[in-house]
Amino acid sequence: MPGSTKSMGVLTVGTLVVITAYTVALGSNGWLWFGWVVLGLVTLGMAASRSS
Repeated sequence: MPGSTKSMGVLTVGTLVVITAYTVALGSNGWLWFGWVVLGLVTLGMAASRSS
């Protein structure tokens, strides 16, 4: 896994942790979860394009 894809994976997981903590503390925010899903899809796309 190249460095940029690995960095995106770490960013995606870190963002998931932050959004989960925000949801527990202050309640759910749909836009945050939507943004995280988009970030996850971009990360998966990068990983798929690098492996082929």
